[in-house]
Amino acid sequence: MVGLVGAALLLGYLPGALLYRLPLCRRDTRAGLAPEERVFWHVVLSVSWTLTAVLVLAALDLYRFDRLLWLSAGLVTTLVVSARGHLLYRRSARRITWTAVLPLVLIALALWRFFPVSEYIIGGRDPGVYINEGVQISQRGSLVVTDPVVADVPAFARDLFFPQYYEDEYYSLRFMGMFVMDPRAGAVLGQFPHLFPASIAVGYDLHGLTGARQTVAWWAILGVLSVYFLGARWAGPLAAFAATLLLTLHVAQLWFARYPNSDIVMQAGVFAALLAFARAHQDDDAFFAPVAAWLLTQQLFSRVEALVAIALLLGSALLYWISTTSSRFRWSFVIPMLVGTAAGWLYLSQLMRPYFWRVDMFISKLPVTELMTGLGVGLLAILLARAMRRRWATHIERVTPWATAAILIGLALYAYFLREPGGTLTEFDAHALRDFVTVYLGWPMFAAVLAGLAFVWPKHFWRDPTFLVTLGGFSIFLFRKLYIVPEHFWMARRFLPVILPGMLILGSAALLGPWPVPRTRLGLTRVVGGLAVLLFVGSGYLTAAAPLAPHVEYRNIIPYLERLAGQFSERDLVLVESRNTGSDLHVLALPLAYIYAKPVLVLHSVTPDPQQVRGFVEYALRTYDRVLFVGTGGTSLLSRELQATPLSSDRVQIDEFEVTTDRLPREVLQKEFDYGIYQLTLDAGSAGPFILDVGERDDLHVVRTHAKEMTEGRTIRWTQDASEIAVTGLGGDEREVVLTMSDGGRPAAAVAAQVNVMFNGTSLGSVTVGAGFREYAFQIPPAVAAAAAQVSAPATLRLVSTVWSPRDILKVADGRELGVMLDKVTVR
Repeated sequence: MVGLVGAALLLGYLPGALLYRLPLCRRDTRAGLAPEERVFWHVVLSVSWTLTAVLVLAALDLYRFDRLLWLSAGLVTTLVVSARGHLLYRRSARRITWTAVLPLVLIALALWRFFPVSEYIIGGRDPGVYINEGVQISQRGSLVVTDPVVADVPAFARDLFFPQYYEDEYYSLRFMGMFVMDPRAGAVLGQFPHLFPASIAVGYDLHGLTGARQTVAWWAILGVLSVYFLGARWAGPLAAFAATLLLTLHVAQLWFARYPNSDIVMQAGVFAALLAFARAHQDDDAFFAPVAAWLLTQQLFSRVEALVAIALLLGSALLYWISTTSSRFRWSFVIPMLVGTAAGWLYLSQLMRPYFWRVDMFISKLPVTELMTGLGVGLLAILLARAMRRRWATHIERVTPWATAAILIGLALYAYFLREPGGTLTEFDAHALRDFVTVYLGWPMFAAVLAGLAFVWPKHFWRDPTFLVTLGGFSIFLFRKLYIVPEHFWMARRFLPVILPGMLILGSAALLGPWPVPRTRLGLTRVVGGLAVLLFVGSGYLTAAAPLAPHVEYRNIIPYLERLAGQFSERDLVLVESRNTGSDLHVLALPLAYIYAKPVLVLHSVTPDPQQVRGFVEYALRTYDRVLFVGTGGTSLLSRELQATPLSSDRVQIDEFEVTTDRLPREVLQKEFDYGIYQLTLDAGSAGPFILDVGERDDLHVVRTHAKEMTEGRTIRWTQDASEIAVTGLGGDEREVVLTMSDGGRPAAAVAAQVNVMFNGTSLGSVTVGAGFREYAFQIPPAVAAAAAQVSAPATLRLVSTVWSPRDILKVADGRELGVMLDKVTVR
């Protein structure tokens, strides 16, 4: 415990505290900030240093946790020595006041709200990719994973697992979200930029998988504090506290504070950068100029949307520069910004090509001549405006806040009341702002935001133009067209970093008025009325988030995965069924490989070439002690020479929040994993009657069926519109197929259960399946049976069924397309 606390201080506090206290750049100015904000900067600077060090070390394939600790210890020692004993403020520091309680309350509330975090370590979606990327940085010390399992796959068998996509950006997929860059070297690159994974790596090194998962919650707390301190500078502590209190209660912040994502990282980084920029330029503290550039360009290693933040900040800075006679650019900001942006651009366009290719393609299609001409004209106009600012500055300074506020109010009213789909504009794009207000912001807060635009924005615009321009620019950029499917909570990710917290600050400032509160009846009445509105809004946010508060996404998946991983050794090669089978079993492969370090490969096809499979298994058995298969049905893998021996099976259900498109989710559903583990061997199987008890270790024989079920004491599967059975061990003298089936109580409103049976493409006839389980026999032509026995691949028994949907007919949640219940298959 002492070592954990010491490492956390060395990485998360001491470097920033010492850097902040260095007797440079008018230290007395930053010593005059509130003590709580000084502590905030200590943490922010330390975290930024630590993550920069992790990224540099990992880029050089040199990251190790002990190296990071030694590097941080070296920095701390260097700062102490270089300060020459002048680290004390010596009475220039501002003393603690009552406002120090406010961030402490926010931290306490966030600790209560944001923990426990989800157990999302599996693959399939972004959170699992982030977690596994971070763990891989810790385990392998590099941004690009060198995966020996990939490198060991012989060239003739690569198409079984990662066929070449013939893309310029990458070779193929290792897992969803993990790109194979070079199969010969085993080079694998995660899908997402590495700033958030770098922090996960540090969390993993500090406290194992628990520390890795909790990283997102600590980022969320840092985001809340960043929003608070920027809001406190612009609107005063009361409005800032109200806004961040609402943010902490909000369902979107709650969800993504527990759900690994980089949007919450961008929230912390952008608001801290905006605050540093304001401290440097509006408050004339040169220390914060390079800090602002550092924090903002560091976000290029987190999300590509950081380019938008950089463009908006630079645009607002230029506006300030040409509009006021007292403004000036600090080169201590400009030079680090140029260097950081160039480094970030190089990183995105080169290493992160699979992530950045859409932006790169868009830029490559821009007309170069017209673009350069436009940039030249724009630069000339800026310089001309700067030169004439003494004459026009007063007019520009007066008109700009009102003009920008009027534009934003007009756009907001149009988007909320008038905008409708048409042409290429989809409904969810056209109604993006309307959906945001209805589902997330609430109409009282939307009205407060409009009031803030009308009355607060013009009055306080020049106090922090970068914050307001960034808020307005992001709102226009995103609500013009979200470019995402409006599935909650996925839609929330786009407005979480800047728009939601920024609007809460603006709306709270409009409701509570100026700070300090005027000690007049009107001033006090306004505060009381504003607090009443905020209390109403907060109660709505609390109610919306109530179903989510006790929920832990994928609770208990970690001990389940640990038990599963315990069944394999480092000398076993585990083949997992294809993600094209319709099951989600493939999502378990990612943590098995990249957290629990098991040799795992995911099949690409549900019907891989039998000769390729046999050849690969023969090769793998010379390298590994065992070759295992894990599946839940849907893979045709067997052949005459390749046999599968059942070892074990399992079935588990874990909590998963529902996905909705027209309202906030409210219910917790059950995600099920049902699979069997088989050992693959090269043996000539004995011929004889083929008897398959469907639903009982049948995973390598069924394709395109629904999951296993129990009914009437039988193990069964529902067929789909076209399901297949792989029939092995044929001798050539088989004459009959017997299927034990039931229509499953098909309602009268549904079409009758008609099943057409085909054997290796030859129709054996059709039958109408009735209620209750009965045997239905079909004759196999002798020539067809003899031909099936002559080939190595299993015969294919295809069942084409009429289907019905319980959701359409019975109006229940089950949206499956159901054929018939299949209990047993016999070929004799």
